[in-house]
Amino acid sequence: AFDQVWARVAAESPHQSLVAAVQAFEDALDPDGSEPDPTEGRRLTIAKHADGSITGRFDLDAVGGEKVQAAIESIVQADRPRGDERTRAQQNADALVQLCDNQLASGDLPILRTVRPHVVVGIDLDHLVDPATGAGAASTGFGATISAARARYLACDGSISRIVMGPDGVPLDLGRDHRVVTPGLRKAVERRDKVCVFAGCGAPSWWCDVHHLIHWLHGGETSLQNSALLCERHHTKVHHGFRVERDPGGRWRTWRPDDTEILIGPPLT
Repeated sequence: AFDQVWARVAAESPHQSLVAAVQAFEDALDPDGSEPDPTEGRRLTIAKHADGSITGRFDLDAVGGEKVQAAIESIVQADRPRGDERTRAQQNADALVQLCDNQLASGDLPILRTVRPHVVVGIDLDHLVDPATGAGAASTGFGATISAARARYLACDGSISRIVMGPDGVPLDLGRDHRVVTPGLRKAVERRDKVCVFAGCGAPSWWCDVHHLIHWLHGGETSLQNSALLCERHHTKVHHGFRVERDPGGRWRTWRPDDTEILIGPPLT
């Protein structure tokens, strides 16, 4: 009798209905069976590619999956700038990175060997100050190789440590960590800009880095006048050809790499 019902469900209903039907019969045959631990099936695998990018796969139980979806969806729905042309997959990926960015910046993650979790990048000074892209010039703490341009983006709002190396590769001198953007300056930039200043965005300040309009490596001052709040995604855009500027009236304006301005009109009523 079970086989006949299952065959009819399989032929006439969606695939998941068959899964539910089989599970219902199994539960009926053993109504007093023990509740399995759903967390035992959780898996997360990450594969790193030659260019430093990663591919991942995870398997979660229903409750664990609901938590992950709720966290990602909260950022997706809070970050819907006008004119956004990203696919849903791109939105989810950006939300996952932003979620990790927020958590790392909060300082609430477990401290490992007296150090809070953070992104580590190593690069030679010559590559860092050279305006060229410098592909493969920097390395991260987990072994990825990134460009000098990407390292300069991360150095825009980070802590810098100077390490002098000897000819045999042994460190000779280690300078103190220097925070590029001081807490006081960040408070001032947040008070002035309040949100990501990229046209159409408006992501909250706690998602944002303090971007140097003229990079400090190229003589730009670490000052309120040379700073702008940009969320992780748009900070990346500005380091890849886009440009933000503050006009004399205090209004932020955004230009594409081809020097056309991104114009966002008033909201529809």
